Amino acid sequence: MTAYLVKRLIAGLATLVAASIVVFGVLEVVPGDPARLMLGMNASAETVQVLRDQMGLDQPLAVRYLDWASGMLALDFGKSYTYSVPVLELVSERLVVSLPLALIALALSTLIAIPVGIFSAARRGQTADTISMGAAQIGVAVPNFWFALLLIYVFAVWLRLVPAGGFPGWESGFWPALKSLLLPAIALALPQAAILARVTRSAMLDVMSEDYIRTARAKGMPRRHVLWRHALRNAMIPVVTIMGLQFTFLLAGTIIIENVFYLPGLGRLIFQAITQRDLIVVESVVMLLVAAVVLVNFLVDLSYAAIDPRLRARQ
Repeated sequence: MTAYLVKRLIAGLATLVAASIVVFGVLEVVPGDPARLMLGMNASAETVQVLRDQMGLDQPLAVRYLDWASGMLALDFGKSYTYSVPVLELVSERLVVSLPLALIALALSTLIAIPVGIFSAARRGQTADTISMGAAQIGVAVPNFWFALLLIYVFAVWLRLVPAGGFPGWESGFWPALKSLLLPAIALALPQAAILARVTRSAMLDVMSEDYIRTARAKGMPRRHVLWRHALRNAMIPVVTIMGLQFTFLLAGTIIIENVFYLPGLGRLIFQAITQRDLIVVESVVMLLVAAVVLVNFLVDLSYAAIDPRLRARQ
């Protein structure tokens, strides 16, 4: 088990190094002078040169990469030239919105998808299976921003149960802040629940064809116990894998939803930084998201051994 953990840690570190080189290189080859774009086309050459010096754009490419990478290791992400505040402070302010939003969306997605997947697998080929998987197919096909607009119209405009957008802050109270995240979390969760339900159904069908499931049924074990105690646990590895991928997607891929609901989260921060060519913010936030992906994948790998004891024996 220790050797397995060391291998996964080395692979994660290698991924971070490779991702940092790619992120830095891609942003460097994007056309246009960041200093000129930030100051405007009417800015004088002297003013542009001063900003280039402040941003370190006059340094060689390798030196700039090493300075940036070493700063990341020391948790010094630099200073945003658009907001004139440290990037870490910006990320901390936005993460208190994006992280709860992603966690709520993942929880809703899981609570919806796993029971639907099990229900559909237990009724394979029946009308209930066709209806549930048809609904899941619609959920996969329809974009989440359409769900968002529909939810705003029904629950915010028509019923007036929750706000249509904005975030009051957690300091205004837990319930007002949670209410502002409910609609975007549902809009994010529904398409993800559709994907997870289909994966759960497929994994359950694969497991239910195994000999030990037929043996449990032959011994007279209730069908519910067979499904929830035996089949589900052995079908969880692909389900947990998709859940890990979905969490990283929900954390990083909320740009559209956060703009629809006008939420001050990481997705909106990345969008604003890209449009303003605030390179240090884009580079730092993207690398933090890459680190989150690597960490979640590492935790998913660890969960495999907890789910299936046979994997622990192999490692």
